[in-house]
Amino acid sequence: MPALNQNLKKLFTIAQKPEKLGIGLMSGTSLDGLDIALCKFKGNGLNTQFELLHFITIPYKQHFKNEVHEVFSRRLVDLEKITLLNAYIGTFHGELVLEALAKWDVKPSDVDFIASHGQTIYHAPKRLHKQKEYPNATLQIGDGDHLAVKTGILTISDFRQKHIAAGGEGAPLALYGDVLLGSRKGEDRILLNIGGIANLTYLPADGDTHKVVCTDIGPGNTMLDAACREYFNKPYDKDSFIALSGLVNDDLLAALLDHPFFNEKAPKTTGPELFNLSYLADAQEVSNTKDINKNDVVATLSAFTATSIANFTTKHLPADSRIFLSGGGAHNYFVTTYLKQLLPKAKLGNTSSLGIDPDAKEAILFALLGNEALSGEPVQIGDNPGVLMGKFSFGM
Repeated sequence: MPALNQNLKKLFTIAQKPEKLGIGLMSGTSLDGLDIALCKFKGNGLNTQFELLHFITIPYKQHFKNEVHEVFSRRLVDLEKITLLNAYIGTFHGELVLEALAKWDVKPSDVDFIASHGQTIYHAPKRLHKQKEYPNATLQIGDGDHLAVKTGILTISDFRQKHIAAGGEGAPLALYGDVLLGSRKGEDRILLNIGGIANLTYLPADGDTHKVVCTDIGPGNTMLDAACREYFNKPYDKDSFIALSGLVNDDLLAALLDHPFFNEKAPKTTGPELFNLSYLADAQEVSNTKDINKNDVVATLSAFTATSIANFTTKHLPADSRIFLSGGGAHNYFVTTYLKQLLPKAKLGNTSSLGIDPDAKEAILFALLGNEALSGEPVQIGDNPGVLMGKFSFGM
């Protein structure tokens, strides 16, 4: 039998380790910064045990945000720019990983793998692009080879493509981690992440995986943040100051909620390709609210996020479910308060009671997907694809 080459030997050795040290990377649509979670894993699948050792978000500078916004969620872009950013972001994320490891006094050679989400620049489920001859599609940039070579750490990346190839929409991938880390028999649970887009995983009390629901619901922070940048030159509505100084406009809210997406069957995905300032402008046109106070616009967009979540939950899930919040929107006072009012029977908290830092949750989940790619077996959950995701890149 031919001998394995050096890289495959290393991969084989790591896969067999009873305990692994892995890094999860998440860079979301809000472009706040790179979330870096250093985790320890034992086992895999439903027997996974994990410990979050360190977490940090390294903020992006405005210049980098501007560069990504040039190609983000746009149908027409500069192809050279995408090509350059794909390589640059991979190396840049590698630099940030090394910065975090130095801060934590952890040697790169002690880390078994990096699991990188990359930077989504376009998400195109067939329901949205409506081109019959083309399948679901999504594109994340930030090449794994560049990240692996920069850090010298085995890198697993580009997770969403296998999900699409197997018949899914490439999102939300939180399903697998939520089921492995958040299920508890005897309690209906909803793990609700409010990032750029709001998504949830419903975990039924009886443990029947055929009843599990994992889906995008609608806008999280993406329209709110865009409005704050456009009208107030602020990256987001800190402490809900803008929303609290405005009033919810019922006509505009009704127009925002009047879209076929909200009546489509779950699971479904969406992104800033749909929920953006053009969507807002169309709703203002229909509702004759183009001239309302900009504070009222932000208040109404905040209510839109909360109401779309509440509407889905009320229609499809048990009213007395225990809801665990995560993501940037978990800190939005206006949104969470509005949500509590709309879901009075639900028990609303955050994922810290599960031992999961709400800000670190998505980075942790990608680290978990990396652990599964190395040592797991495909997990079939309801009608979702039972696949192992991720592409492997080796250092020099």
